[in-house]
Amino acid sequence: MDTEALEKEIQAAANQRTAAERLFLRADMELKELLVKGRAAGLGPSEMAKLTGFTREWVSKIAPDESKSRKGAIQRRLDKLNADSD
Repeated sequence: MDTEALEKEIQAAANQRTAAERLFLRADMELKELLVKGRAAGLGPSEMAKLTGFTREWVSKIAPDESKSRKGAIQRRLDKLNADSD
């Protein structure tokens, strides 16, 4: 194989990889958006983990329970305020 043909083959493979990466990133973003919607609709992380094949922990990280997140943040602020007033 001559060098010119090899260079063209390398460029074609690089272009193919770039296209595949774009498709992956788009699909990843769509899945993450759906996980957030599922969580908001009341689906639990275990249920969505079974649907996706990902771990419950990963699903929880991507789509946390917003009510618990807000409650936790509020409690941390209150605890800090109480500690500051002492």
